[in-house]
Amino acid sequence: MCLGVPARIVAIADAGRMLAVADILGERREVDLSCITEPGDPLSDHVGQWVLVHLGFALSRVEEADAWVTLDLLRQIDEAEAGRGHLKASLLT
Repeated sequence: MCLGVPARIVAIADAGRMLAVADILGERREVDLSCITEPGDPLSDHVGQWVLVHLGFALSRVEEADAWVTLDLLRQIDEAEAGRGHLKASLLT
């Protein structure tokens, strides 16, 4: 099963390689923006946006409210499975 995790773009890491820094549940990771932007578009426009990340790629943009709903549902699943604290680790590996 594939899972896209909501993340907020907080900075541009390397514009030439189309890499941004995204915050995922308080962890910062490099994310490739090539799937959601056109060559030549300013990457700085993505700072502050919410995206769905899978395998290090931002696959689509999402609304902030939808991102928070998804993150809350993931938290509820983690708690229901008595895996408190494992959600963040499993999403970031």
